[in-house]
Amino acid sequence: MSGPGFVGIKFCPECNNMLYPREDKESRVLMYACRNCEHRQLADNPCIYVNKLMHEVDELTQIVADVIHDPTLPKTEDHPCPKCTHPVSVFFQAQTRRAEEEMRLYYVCANMSCQHRWTE
Repeated sequence: MSGPGFVGIKFCPECNNMLYPREDKESRVLMYACRNCEHRQLADNPCIYVNKLMHEVDELTQIVADVIHDPTLPKTEDHPCPKCTHPVSVFFQAQTRRAEEEMRLYYVCANMSCQHRWTE
């Protein structure tokens, strides 16, 4: 993933106060200006702020509960539903990048009114 590079706080080489981004409206360029000593310098990067959003999707919410109707998936009575205690559940292994790191089985309750999803 490529990005704008490091975007951090810049300091004045004259008085060590923080430099603030300013637009030079006449030449239409981005500058950094000191509010203390009037030092100005041309910005080497047009990006002044980066907001990286790290969102991890809960894998269980991605499982469609209709898998209980799939006749090709195995059913088990060894893992009862932790929510409704129904004895039968459908299970399968995830087809995700995480599956390469560790084998994880996902279960869906076979009770039509529950369809709870969990992993062990």
